[in-house]
Amino acid sequence: MDYLDRVDLFEGLTESQVNALVDRSRMRVFAANTIVVSEGDEGNSLFVIQNGSLKVFLTDNVGREVTLSFLDPGDYFGELALLDEAPRSASVIAMTRSEVLQIPRTAFMALVEAYPACMQLVVRNLVARIRLLTENVRSLALVDVFGRISRVFDSLAVERDGISVIERRLTQQDLANMVGASREMVNRILRDLVAGGYIEIEQQRILLRKKLPRHW
Repeated sequence: MDYLDRVDLFEGLTESQVNALVDRSRMRVFAANTIVVSEGDEGNSLFVIQNGSLKVFLTDNVGREVTLSFLDPGDYFGELALLDEAPRSASVIAMTRSEVLQIPRTAFMALVEAYPACMQLVVRNLVARIRLLTENVRSLALVDVFGRISRVFDSLAVERDGISVIERRLTQQDLANMVGASREMVNRILRDLVAGGYIEIEQQRILLRKKLPRHW
């Protein structure tokens, strides 16, 4: 179970090429609340999550945190490290006990040396991922807080018995960190959505009872 077939970065590689990466990789285990990589660290590996849940985040010089994403099995991070030697651009922490497959840059470069066409495939796939990240930045810059919360709900919701459910346990502060807003603003929006019958907040999850309004 290495999930490399779900890593869009490697889409188009043959099974033997993917296996060559796995053979040069190693499995690592991190306890809950352990920092996996820190912003500014040397970047030399790609990580693919096998089990557990992780969070990608940034902090400023006064300790304020912005959550960039949550990662689950099949997700990955650190892909730029395969192509350059720049420091890590964000930090990642294990939210629960997590197992990750670490693919070093040396493994990737050995693959490219053996199969030069792989570089073109990976760069093409990386460009598609960068375009997606650009859309996320556009959302933070141009969409209001309610719109950002709606986008987060859309990205996290899964279908369960005909109802859209956010199963990841999110505190109001978690959500505020994800959308770049104060916890108080998030609290007001959630209260209004509950009052309007749009969402129902349970202890462990959020139920999306009906389509959210276009504006708050």
